[in-house]
Amino acid sequence: MVLRPSQTLRLIAGELAFPGSMRMRQELAQLEQAFVEEAEAARLQRERLQRQAQIRSYERHRRRAHKRGTLRFTGLVLVLIATAVLVTLAMFQTLYIVMG
Repeated sequence: MVLRPSQTLRLIAGELAFPGSMRMRQELAQLEQAFVEEAEAARLQRERLQRQAQIRSYERHRRRAHKRGTLRFTGLVLVLIATAVLVTLAMFQTLYIVMG
């Protein structure tokens, strides 16, 4: 292998390397750092989305439970009113028969 004067070899950490190898190592280190940062950002995004989904699920459950409770209460009030009306009618009919 014939080297031009601009392609001199040098000894770096016990290895024979070309002058541009430090730049390549820096670029690889930057790529690796960017990958780590992106992976962390993706993990945080997943956790945030999961928390939001859990909150939405809880809110849906709470709304359904409230709606069912309201319907049950309304049904109970209607049944009590109907019972009072029927008992009143029966009482007056019985009173009419007894007094009549």
